[in-house]
Amino acid sequence: QVQLVESGGGLVQDGGSLRLSCAASGRTFSRYAMGWFRQAPGKEREFVASMRWSGGTTYYSDSVKGRFSISRDRSGNRLYLQMNNLKPEDTAIYYCTAQRVGASDYDVWGQGTQVTVSS
Repeated sequence: QVQLVESGGGLVQDGGSLRLSCAASGRTFSRYAMGWFRQAPGKEREFVASMRWSGGTTYYSDSVKGRFSISRDRSGNRLYLQMNNLKPEDTAIYYCTAQRVGASDYDVWGQGTQVTVSS
């Protein structure tokens, strides 16, 4: 069984920074892509950033482009989301996700980590 575990969330002031980490464990699996989504209270879950595992191409939502950066470690077992210049509207639960090779969409999800940005 594959597991994704997020860490690094917390409370930060407007303009601050946080780095989220996602650790993959369990059975080895081939990834087509990994990414981050978020869900704010009363809102739908939304895409934040993703990375194609082969080649490392990255994608960002317009709302975070230029402020957030997605990366991975050399082993490929950790995914990161560096978040700079955080704003109160970035407050949400952030989820790490993976799309396994052969899957049509993201099919492995972490439990989420809370990010709160105070004004």
